[in-house]
Amino acid sequence: MFDNIDTLIFDMDGTLIDSMNIWHEIDKEFFENHGREFPSDLVKKLDGLSFDDTAYLFINYYKFDYTKEEIQAIWHKMSYDHYKNTIPYKKGAEEFIKKAKEKGFKMGIATSNSRDLVEAIDSRLHISDYISVFITNDEVSNGKPAPDIYLKVAEVLNSKPENCLVFEDVPGGIRAGKAAGMKVVAVQDDLTAYLDDEKRALSDYYIKDYNEIEIK
Repeated sequence: MFDNIDTLIFDMDGTLIDSMNIWHEIDKEFFENHGREFPSDLVKKLDGLSFDDTAYLFINYYKFDYTKEEIQAIWHKMSYDHYKNTIPYKKGAEEFIKKAKEKGFKMGIATSNSRDLVEAIDSRLHISDYISVFITNDEVSNGKPAPDIYLKVAEVLNSKPENCLVFEDVPGGIRAGKAAGMKVVAVQDDLTAYLDDEKRALSDYYIKDYNEIEIK
């Protein structure tokens, strides 16, 4: 897995931190608060979308009468306390990135989440103690599944794509990493368990948790 690899790049939600169920509950509550039935295919529609693109999906496709800024403010208020106080690392993730730092790997985050929530989770989990670069989808021209965000992280870290190993939990993110010319590890997440066959087919490796990986 680590042959010719000097750089590790992680998606955040559902990959490095165990947050996807929080977002699922927020989305369900949002629809319920507006007297709407929760769409069964929403999780798949959200695959890889940036925070801005998610807002536009709700406004343009689901016809919620908000501006982008208004709907994002509502989500931010609903989610901030979770990111600040309750969301944990995925199983084995902190130990893994600590060991990776000790071994000299360069590491970065490539996330579809907002900068505010990245900073909120970092204030408690101290991800930046181990990982030096954080890039959000809103900082690149095209969100996942386009390769832009992974190429941007590699550029900032002064790494070649062929020397990067990506960790992702959804097909759109896996496609982004592969399109960037990188190897990709698919990470199991309960919310997207129904996509596991697709994730296995798209990725180079598949893990249930980080305790399965040994860095030598």
